[in-house]
Amino acid sequence: MRNLTSIIAVAMTTIAVETVNAQYHEKAEQNPYTLVYDGAITENVKGKVNIHPVTYKLNGIDIVANVYTPADYDASKQYPAVVVAHPNGGIKEQTAGLYGQRLAEAGYITLVADASYQGGSGGEPRHTDKPQYRTEDIHGMADFITKYAGVDADRLGVLGICGGGGYTLKAVQSDKRFKAVATLSMFNSGEVRRNGFQNSQLNTIQERLKQATEARSQEVAGGKIIYAGVASITDEEIAKTSTDLYREGYEYYYRTHAHPNSTFLYTMSSLMDLMTWDATDQIELIDQPLLMIAGSKADTKYMTDEAFSKATNAKNKELFLIEGATHIETYWKPEYVKQAVDKLVKFYQTNL
Repeated sequence: MRNLTSIIAVAMTTIAVETVNAQYHEKAEQNPYTLVYDGAITENVKGKVNIHPVTYKLNGIDIVANVYTPADYDASKQYPAVVVAHPNGGIKEQTAGLYGQRLAEAGYITLVADASYQGGSGGEPRHTDKPQYRTEDIHGMADFITKYAGVDADRLGVLGICGGGGYTLKAVQSDKRFKAVATLSMFNSGEVRRNGFQNSQLNTIQERLKQATEARSQEVAGGKIIYAGVASITDEEIAKTSTDLYREGYEYYYRTHAHPNSTFLYTMSSLMDLMTWDATDQIELIDQPLLMIAGSKADTKYMTDEAFSKATNAKNKELFLIEGATHIETYWKPEYVKQAVDKLVKFYQTNL
């Protein structure tokens, strides 16, 4: 009876969580482009910033993306462009789209794409999160946008947010099409998957590598795909989460800015690649202008500080702190987004 009661309780909790998540997905359903950020475009109006859903192939995978064009866009003219790499777990309809739209309002053609194996893009198994794929996604965005009508390929910038920031630091080491490099709330996925957040899992590295190896063995044998991360979460579990990053992240991704394509999951086998990778490895190859933005209260700020100090050959490098902001607050809080966008626009205007 006790086991039956437990099963019923788990089932009821699952149903309740799924109901809550469905409610929070309403914002996506109400927007014709399924954008969930505040102030998102709901229709294309002549003379204003417009959004253009696009698809393209990258290594045989279908990539879905949105291009934002500035007000009074004229394909016969030349515009600077910026590609935006989304956070871990994020997709183009969330904060990456918000920053893409804001930069378009400032006169840039912007491209925001879902990573391979994630969001609306193709690739199997779903939620694969390998650094080499995420880095290739950024190269692929450059491939696509430099051929887009009106883009001045000699004035291409990049903005990487959270995990997308770490992958951006890797991509621009070799990809010199990017003339100006910026990160927001940079997250070094390799360091965190290896050492734990704030170096909290140093004593389990070998154990977790073994789990990742076993998960890959199971995959190639045709077995069930094993996932790490969080599939869903209750309000009580959110409230009990001690770190700002994860507590506010759960609220952002599962509540206030939820989208059915967004997930906190990644394949356990991805850890084989993630744990042996680091965003700061060979970072001295970055010789482009570099701007790194972080919230002064962000519990992830240590990763921005580490990368910034190691980027010894970056030109005109600058660390800009948004006073009072946490990591997730830079994704959506209007006063913090405005500070970040104003700084980004000034940076791109100077360097593109």
